[in-house]
Amino acid sequence: MTKNFYHEILAEDKDTNARAGILHTPHGTINTPTFMPVGTQATVKTLDQENLRQTNSQIILGNAYHLYLRPGHKLIDRAGGLHNFMNWQQPILTDSGGFQVFSLKDLNSVEEEGVTFRSHLDGSTHLFSPETVMEIEHDIGADIIMAFDECTPFPCEYQYAKQSMEMTLRWATRCKRQHEILNEKRIHRSPQALFGIVQGSIFPDLRIHCANNLASMDFPGYAIGGLAVGEPRDNMMEIIAETTPHMPAKKPRYLMGVGLPHDMVEAVGLGIDMFDCVVPTRNARNGTAFTKHGRLRLKNAVHSEDNQPIDENCRCKTCQTYSRSYLRHLFQTGEYLALHLTSFHNIFFYNQIMHEARDAIIAGDFKCWQNQFLTSYKDR
Repeated sequence: MTKNFYHEILAEDKDTNARAGILHTPHGTINTPTFMPVGTQATVKTLDQENLRQTNSQIILGNAYHLYLRPGHKLIDRAGGLHNFMNWQQPILTDSGGFQVFSLKDLNSVEEEGVTFRSHLDGSTHLFSPETVMEIEHDIGADIIMAFDECTPFPCEYQYAKQSMEMTLRWATRCKRQHEILNEKRIHRSPQALFGIVQGSIFPDLRIHCANNLASMDFPGYAIGGLAVGEPRDNMMEIIAETTPHMPAKKPRYLMGVGLPHDMVEAVGLGIDMFDCVVPTRNARNGTAFTKHGRLRLKNAVHSEDNQPIDENCRCKTCQTYSRSYLRHLFQTGEYLALHLTSFHNIFFYNQIMHEARDAIIAGDFKCWQNQFLTSYKDR
């Protein structure tokens, strides 16, 4: 890690592996644990950048695959990087596109060189290799960039998972080499931190092998990828518990694509510092709000004359101003305001969970707080 990017651990829970810290980046500090709203195409759906600040979002996520296809990484570079392009001067992380390649598996071919895929927009053919992905992510200019990896499906045969994990390690080496070459030329913009990604499906020995090998490469941060792709929740939690002890203790640990509130709270206790997921915004657009007691389905008729807010203890603008009845009316009439107000609440709620977890870790009573949250949260 460099003077521009380092992780400072302030407190560790005595009863779990939870920790609270500060992640320093060129565009500001991030209190951890933290949740990152997903802004795949340089926007978090239905929220503008001021809304994100109002929800206490510290860092957002963009996606190299989608931004490469449009508006194009070179255009973003000419605009001064993604921070300037979207007018967000706080930290940004970009995913490498590995998950998108996985999700568009009918449109791609995976080889040692990289992934040849057809654009879901116009059918044109493209190659993502570790080297090209690093060039794309450098042009986009996020503070944290992810190595290119292969996300295996579930279920997955052991032998395929092993071969894929070994290729992900080779790709990580190539990403690191290309990242260092590009860094030497990066005099016009702030430096970037490259994270390695642990793969290995639901097989603990593969995950441990991958984590140990990535640790020896001395990345400034590490992620667990390839989870929340259909495996049982018990398998997911087992893999997190088995993997985190093999990830460097002083560096940030990022759990990719997870998830639901109770999953995040449990994973914080296993030593995870960073999360991202489309769950809060996607569910909001479908009329579902999250509370400490579980999901609230605002379209249900029971809320037609319900004058309570989504959550009477929530301080977000939605809960302070509007009733469940009004929100249901907006959904029933197809008003866009419904999507905005519910998304605003859900992102605020996710950030609040992380804030409370952090406070509990620092206060030395995280385990008690975690038990109370998991007992209260009924909808699993």
